[in-house]
Amino acid sequence: MADSPIQILLGRMLKEKHLSLSVAESCTGGNISRLITSVPGASEYYLGGVTSYANSVKENVLGVPEPVIARYGAVSSECVAEMADGVRRLTGSDVSVATSGIAGPGGGTIEKPVGLVWIGVSSPRGTRTLTYQGCTERERNVVLFSHAALEALLEEVTALPGKNA
Repeated sequence: MADSPIQILLGRMLKEKHLSLSVAESCTGGNISRLITSVPGASEYYLGGVTSYANSVKENVLGVPEPVIARYGAVSSECVAEMADGVRRLTGSDVSVATSGIAGPGGGTIEKPVGLVWIGVSSPRGTRTLTYQGCTERERNVVLFSHAALEALLEEVTALPGKNA
């Protein structure tokens, strides 16, 4: 079991605890949702996701306040926290994860270099964010960012108590 792909381990734990999951993705472009739904039986816990590449979708679908994006940018702790909370509210899931970053190869700045991603996780325990620095290769970053988000989810789900069936 320890050498199973993380999405399988996450799915087992979500099923065992009777918890549901949703995802809000920007820079990962739906890859996290693809990984989650590659597991047979994912419909038992995965409610859905929003690929919110445009700021207007972050604002109008996920409910990220425009001043948050204007002040901190879409690639920020504040934005991914709002995205994670927003998709959780939208779907009614128990836990959610959100990603926003700079996959590359362009788009980076000194303050926010290529390979930077913010990950937000929302659950009944609250919302937390973390940052991860990848590399300069776009495809590799999508994989790295997706895996980091699944790891953050697994950590959160592990800490949550289960619900009654």
